[in-house]
Amino acid sequence: MKPRHVAVAVCCCLCILADLARADDDAQDAARLHEGARIGRIQILVDDVFEQEDPLSAPYRLANALHIATHVKTIADQLLFHTGDVYDPRTLEESARLLREQRYLGDASIEPLRYNDDNSVDVMVRVRDVWTMSPGISFGRQGGANSASVEFEDTNFLGLGKQISAERSSDVDRQAWRFGYRDPHLFGSWWRLGVAYGDLSDGSEKSLSLSRPFYSLDSRWSFTAAADDATSTRSQYSLGEIVDQFSMRERRFEIGGGWSDGLRDGWTRRYLAGIRYELRDFAPLESSVAAVPDRRALNYPWFGIELIEDQYRKTRNLDQIGRVEDLYLGRSARLEAGYASTALGSTRDALMLSGSAQAGFEPAPDRYLVYKSTFHGRVEDGELHDALLELGGRYYLRQSPRRVLFAAATASFAAALDPEEQLLLGGDSGLRGYPLRYQAGTTRALVTLEERFYTRWQPLKLFNVGAAVFFDAGRTWGSDPYAQPSLGWLRDVGIGLRLGSVRSGLGNVLHIDIACPLDGGDDIDSVQFLIQTRRSF
Repeated sequence: MKPRHVAVAVCCCLCILADLARADDDAQDAARLHEGARIGRIQILVDDVFEQEDPLSAPYRLANALHIATHVKTIADQLLFHTGDVYDPRTLEESARLLREQRYLGDASIEPLRYNDDNSVDVMVRVRDVWTMSPGISFGRQGGANSASVEFEDTNFLGLGKQISAERSSDVDRQAWRFGYRDPHLFGSWWRLGVAYGDLSDGSEKSLSLSRPFYSLDSRWSFTAAADDATSTRSQYSLGEIVDQFSMRERRFEIGGGWSDGLRDGWTRRYLAGIRYELRDFAPLESSVAAVPDRRALNYPWFGIELIEDQYRKTRNLDQIGRVEDLYLGRSARLEAGYASTALGSTRDALMLSGSAQAGFEPAPDRYLVYKSTFHGRVEDGELHDALLELGGRYYLRQSPRRVLFAAATASFAAALDPEEQLLLGGDSGLRGYPLRYQAGTTRALVTLEERFYTRWQPLKLFNVGAAVFFDAGRTWGSDPYAQPSLGWLRDVGIGLRLGSVRSGLGNVLHIDIACPLDGGDDIDSVQFLIQTRRSF
């Protein structure tokens, strides 16, 4: 063996030993982190809307220059840790999830930067801004009905994380002017303030809320005070057509809160309580056919309990395109019970019940199964009224990094719904080849199969592009006092284009679908063209 070969071999051995030594040091550092290490310096880096890694053309440089960057303090106010706190990787992960939930951030990551001799850990918080000022015109079509809006919205006003909006919209139900303001961190705290006002062609909307939520799994208390007052026209449907209308004014007020021992052994338990006031008044319109519902007031104290398991999986290309997703794979449940009494001003005595439960599983690598159920209703004289139980499941099978088979099934069961309510099925509730609000009944089922494709194409650096081939099947059972009898199972097939927002604070996925119904009567178009924005793929 030549000397230079020996020298190379020796150098390789020394490098391997050095790597092993560094790995051992890292292991020792990791062990020391569990011996009371503290958070040291917190470095926050806010990236531009368009990355500066490659030379940018003039339009992208101009967009970066015009964009008001998120303030470092805005990010710092949302962290669950501060300098001097005990270092906990779980808290870093949860803080990153909270940041990724913000519409004005395209991505967020929090990583330990270095371990210091004083047993402290420096942390790097890195987020990417998106363009949050969104003036524009939007158009949508679903179930054979068009909608349009002209709006101005800024989800990160002046880089402070506040949201302001003004919108002029028109859809199948009404025309409206809406204005809103939302402050998720009032004066840099965890308190939230929300104000909204709407001037509708058939009424008005007003709401005000002040709350301090359970902002993390380890937070110990919450408080909510909210009031809403809305007047609008309520419509009843059959085969996608309005068959009756009346005016409804709804007023709600709630004050309540909760307390918790925080996160213990991977679980959070919360105890809840409050007082609710709900009032619905009805009045006939010129187009009214049947008698309008009676006035209904429900005033009641309520108590509840909530359980949440800390179990998340960070992934990509499931319900978003090319973005980090925090898929919940834990178990959670919430139950509320209250009693409305005529002694408290209610129009009836009723036991008020509501609840929800969710569970997520990963039965095999790259396979995810999520179940969810919700229930609400009231018991009057031993009988259920306005009761609705909804059961659903979602299944994801990752076939490759850019192809996923998605399946979903939901079932809804209603009992003695209030006269203004209907259990509907149509183009606006997942049966894409049919008119909106096409069928009604007391039971509803819907099944969806989708082959989803996620591309690397990013036109003009503005959109992530995806596509889908889908099949829907659904039906209703039972009789509705306003609607025609069920037509049985209705099926459709179709293809769709998906445009995921990359640089915008809208955080939506634009759906452009062509769906063909396979069943139904001559009143249904042979092709349905749908354009809508949704929060997911």
